[in-house]
Amino acid sequence: MVRPVSFDLNGKPVRLTVDDERMLLWVLRSDLGLAGTKFGCGQGACGACTVVVDDAAVRSCATRVADVAGKHVLTIEGLERDGKLHPLQQAFLERHAFQCGYCTSGMILQAYAFLLANPRPTRDQLVRAMDDNLCRCGSHTRVLEAVEAAAGAMRGGAR
Repeated sequence: MVRPVSFDLNGKPVRLTVDDERMLLWVLRSDLGLAGTKFGCGQGACGACTVVVDDAAVRSCATRVADVAGKHVLTIEGLERDGKLHPLQQAFLERHAFQCGYCTSGMILQAYAFLLANPRPTRDQLVRAMDDNLCRCGSHTRVLEAVEAAAGAMRGGAR
């Protein structure tokens, strides 16, 4: 049903009149021009489309825009502040935790939500948390190293 849907997006209020059954991924990319969230499998299995909704990682390709009404949505575009990269973004750069980069925004946002809930993860917890985010380039080892480094930086006072 076409109706107004309001939510907070990257710290700013958004109100759209849209088919509330549309997937959040397409609203973000097509209606709002935020191309950092990627289309991967379309079934919520690969993680390329991961965004954070009320501090939880969700697959935007399998989340109706109606399901985020009244909630806080964070995309990769909203992670940096005032030109300063978030510690996760910085760690991914410093550790070369990506090759083609297609999965990177989903990986970072999955890690962000995980670290909010578990700021001192063990390596096994981290592996389990990141396991469903797929990377065809094989950067998983560097991804884990980047998330571990960012966890330390985030505990040190960074967002």
